[in-house]
Amino acid sequence: MEKPRKSCATKFLYFVAICIILVIAGAFAYRFFEKQLMRWALVPGTEYRDVPLPQGANYGQAGMWIARPDIANNPSLWLPTGVQRSNAPPRASIFFVHPTSFTERNAWNAPLDHGESRNLADLFVRSQASAFNHVGQIWAPRYRQATFGAFLTNNEDARQALDLAYRDVVAAWEEFLREAPADRPIILAAHSQGSMHLMRLLQERIRNGPEAARVAAVYLVGWPVSLSADLPALPFPACQSAGQARCVLSWMSYAEPADSSQILDVWDETNGPRGARRGTEMLCTNPLTGARGGEAAGADRNAGTLIPNEQMTEATLRPGAVAARCGPRGILLIGERDGLPEMGPYALPGNNFHVYDYALFWANVRADAARRLAALERGPAR
Repeated sequence: MEKPRKSCATKFLYFVAICIILVIAGAFAYRFFEKQLMRWALVPGTEYRDVPLPQGANYGQAGMWIARPDIANNPSLWLPTGVQRSNAPPRASIFFVHPTSFTERNAWNAPLDHGESRNLADLFVRSQASAFNHVGQIWAPRYRQATFGAFLTNNEDARQALDLAYRDVVAAWEEFLREAPADRPIILAAHSQGSMHLMRLLQERIRNGPEAARVAAVYLVGWPVSLSADLPALPFPACQSAGQARCVLSWMSYAEPADSSQILDVWDETNGPRGARRGTEMLCTNPLTGARGGEAAGADRNAGTLIPNEQMTEATLRPGAVAARCGPRGILLIGERDGLPEMGPYALPGNNFHVYDYALFWANVRADAARRLAALERGPAR
């Protein structure tokens, strides 16, 4: 007797079953090999090559900056609906170094004319540096940033890529000092790769420079700062309390359950200017309290989180949305992921909310900068 042929519907069910098995297998593979997969996808497979500046380019030109006082359509001047623009004269100059916006693996550094990374860098300045636009004028340089994959390896190509990016930040800083009013306080702020370069700038240039006396606060956000291997080499201590001036703030935001190994496995293989970083505690400032470590702060203390739209082009300010506490090794924990507002699709593996380090606490950062600037202006306590 001839066996019955499988119907089209039966064949389709077999196909669906196979697809489900492949998806499940793929999910398990990503779970166990996500670090290797990220490195394969993002670390450049080419040798390091210098990316030249455009001929004649220098930081005296407005086109080398995302934000500075003489730029029209300055993204750092953006404000969410409901926040009033200050009409007071600027009290400070803010030097802001944007995070990584270049993710390609065909080059170790971004050319300054790379359209996609330029647009994303503008967006970061809009959502991050805007937290400081009520206290002063913002200067945010474009620079030949290292690609994202440079942070997933410790090889020599990555080191050269980071050195090239840092040289641009130094050149921009020197132009900032020439052009920004010399009688105003300075706020230094950055995120991620920008914070790494800013920390090096503090160690190598600002530490012994006369401008150090003008610095009201330093925001090294989204980058690990070792309490023993990095902080002693900086010209300022950690901020211990809200309203303290001439000090350093830093945090890295993770939802729970948090897995920071993607970042710390690479970081632990490096040395700071004061020794090995492996296993060391990181500086964790709770942006809801303005203090280092200490008490957990409930969402009721969050004055406003930027909730972006789907295109990440606009955002609304929502108070009381996100709590924060400093956890093991100095990771900032922001609560269970399911309990957080929908921030968009850019959370990284391990529940890493790195992209949103400023957005989660935008209104609190804004108030914090004003307090620390006022403390500097008052001078030392008598």
